[in-house]
Amino acid sequence: MYTGPCKVLHLSSGLLPNSVRFGIVLSDEYQVVTSLWCQLYKTHAPQQASGMLLLNYLVIPSKAQVNKPGYIPNLGECSHYRSKIHLKAGDKLQSPEGKPKTGRIQEKCEGPCISSSNCSQACAKDFHGEIGFTCNQKKWQKSAETCTSLSVEKLFKDSTGASRLSVAAPSIPLHILDFRAPETIESVAQGIRKNCPLDYACITDIVKSSETTSGNIAFIVELLKNISTELSDNVTQEKMKSYSEVANHILDTAAVSNWAFIPNKNASSDLLQSVNLFARQLHIHNNSENIVNELFIQTKGFHINHNTSEKSLNFSMSTKNTTEDILGMVQIPRQELRKLWPNASQAISIAFPTLGAILREAHLQNMSLPRRVNGLVLSVVLPERLQEIILTFEKINKTRNARAQCVGWHSKKRRWDEKACQMMLDIKNEVKCRCNYTSAVMSFSILMSPKSMTDKVLDYITCIGLSVSILSLVLCLIIEATVWSQVVVTEISYMRHVCIVNIAVSLLTANVWFIIGSNFNIKAQDYNMCVAVTFFSHFFYLSLFFWMLFKALLIIYGILVIFRRMMKSRMMVIGFAIGYGCPLIIAVTTVAITEPENGYMRPEACWLNWDNTKALLAFAIPALVIVAVNLIVVLVVAVNTQRPSIGSSKSQDVAIIMRISKNVAILTPLLGLTWGFGIATLIEGTSLTFHIIFALLNAFQGFFILLFGTIMDHKIRDALRMRMSSLKGKSRAAENASLGPNNGSKLMNCQG
Repeated sequence: MYTGPCKVLHLSSGLLPNSVRFGIVLSDEYQVVTSLWCQLYKTHAPQQASGMLLLNYLVIPSKAQVNKPGYIPNLGECSHYRSKIHLKAGDKLQSPEGKPKTGRIQEKCEGPCISSSNCSQACAKDFHGEIGFTCNQKKWQKSAETCTSLSVEKLFKDSTGASRLSVAAPSIPLHILDFRAPETIESVAQGIRKNCPLDYACITDIVKSSETTSGNIAFIVELLKNISTELSDNVTQEKMKSYSEVANHILDTAAVSNWAFIPNKNASSDLLQSVNLFARQLHIHNNSENIVNELFIQTKGFHINHNTSEKSLNFSMSTKNTTEDILGMVQIPRQELRKLWPNASQAISIAFPTLGAILREAHLQNMSLPRRVNGLVLSVVLPERLQEIILTFEKINKTRNARAQCVGWHSKKRRWDEKACQMMLDIKNEVKCRCNYTSAVMSFSILMSPKSMTDKVLDYITCIGLSVSILSLVLCLIIEATVWSQVVVTEISYMRHVCIVNIAVSLLTANVWFIIGSNFNIKAQDYNMCVAVTFFSHFFYLSLFFWMLFKALLIIYGILVIFRRMMKSRMMVIGFAIGYGCPLIIAVTTVAITEPENGYMRPEACWLNWDNTKALLAFAIPALVIVAVNLIVVLVVAVNTQRPSIGSSKSQDVAIIMRISKNVAILTPLLGLTWGFGIATLIEGTSLTFHIIFALLNAFQGFFILLFGTIMDHKIRDALRMRMSSLKGKSRAAENASLGPNNGSKLMNCQG
């Protein structure tokens, strides 16, 4: 029995355990054991004071004493001591429950925040790595994180020889205890082969007790990747369950947001590929269909052969966005099963409810095209001879009237492949897909299609309407150029036709840019070109509205101001300042604010962004305000058109109503009131009728401008008739001149 003075022990961080159960050799005769070896005494959790660790420990005879002939241990003679243990720098403290005390992670950088600048902060003291921040809109926002509390050493520290004492130690003879220094474990594969080769259970508790920081998620992904490549020679169902427990920990809904800060953008696809690779080596020994039943990863399988009838696997799992479970089903058609050999094979399927929100597609540089997954992600492992499967997905988001798109995940391209699947059925809640199974495409799902189910009808209307509008606007400009000198006799008429010409030019140019943008194929090298297309489309559509506003102001000016007229030069300056100056300021300001963050245009189209920066408001707000102002102008015109007189007859009232209706019909397209229907299309669940009306009125707006702004103007018609008459008169005069007597004599002389 050691009764001497307490010794100072220096411990490395790797020796401090979750629950106090380890041994340290003090000398050849005595050992310190901090465990519940002696039931008369209890050890206490470590306490830190004055930079030192106060540790309760027990002193028992050494192994040499135990092996002496006739030695019988006396538990009552165990001594209870308290010693001070100095910690080295970087040593980790853990709570009795085994969960690390993470402290508070720094959420921002110190110092001034300059746009697009970066900085980094160290993680909490129990973590290794750092947190990266980027200055965005004068605020520090986390951009990357590598904070991890896991390591290969920590995974297997409780499985080393020096830590195998347990609460049940009193029942273990002392002579079997081995207090030699633990063997260093250099890799995950080595640690698993040594400590838990049958089921990987030795790592699951450590992993599941860790926090799902971005650094820990990245570490666990690499852990699963290493297991899949080095330990997948004989995968049993027990190994698959342990493997899935580890994967389930980082697929939890609480961990989804932290995936965005992992520096390795391929981590999510690496996880999917690792799970598929590991499941490919799984051997099913019984007819049980359920293999793994975790919350965020389920695995099912069965035996099949060429005589098997059509088989299906059904999944029901919950996601973050829904309260009810989302369903999925994998079916192997009968004609595919006939391709199998007589000997038995197996089919395995894995379902992920949250992986769709995590998967990041690999795209070209400077481009990000996030496509939302709207169902479970279903992986399948089939015999090589099977090439076709049928998958049924329940939609996660059922509120939007959107068409789904069946896709397969291409593991080499690291992106969704539309060519891997064909749509069989698409109804409100359910989608059925026929997919081709290959070694590169083993996982499938459905995407939220950016186009609605009615897009084909609206596309046809838009295409035909824009073609007619462009031709109409060109004809409108030709007519204006032809009759210009005859119709611009007063200042008001001059400015009126200036407005019509600029409205036609703005709409014509905007339509051309719209067609270019709608047929634009977004690529990395064309990113700047797409920004230019978006800018000019934005600018000219705004010019259209501001020239309409100026025309409305001219109408009010003509009604209210009778005796005093403004000079034509001043009106021209005001008109061009409003028509082109205001749109230019708005368009330039929008691109200057949003483009540094790549938030000016939409990722899927050359048009203003809405989801990230709300740049679309720079078009919607001015347009809707102008529509509201012009509507008031139309009402003023309608009131002034109605000039009731005492004793007016019904025929006069009808004439007034017809005159008002005509003015409203003419002014509605010229002042852009048809764009007011766009408000209805923004409301969720709007009837298809409103979408069709909006598309018809605005796609054919150029035709309406030609009709109501040019052809229905009697002055323009009179000028055209005079122009045509003069042209006919000139042609007849030229013809008569060619047949005159002098020309006839000359002709006779030539013949003679």
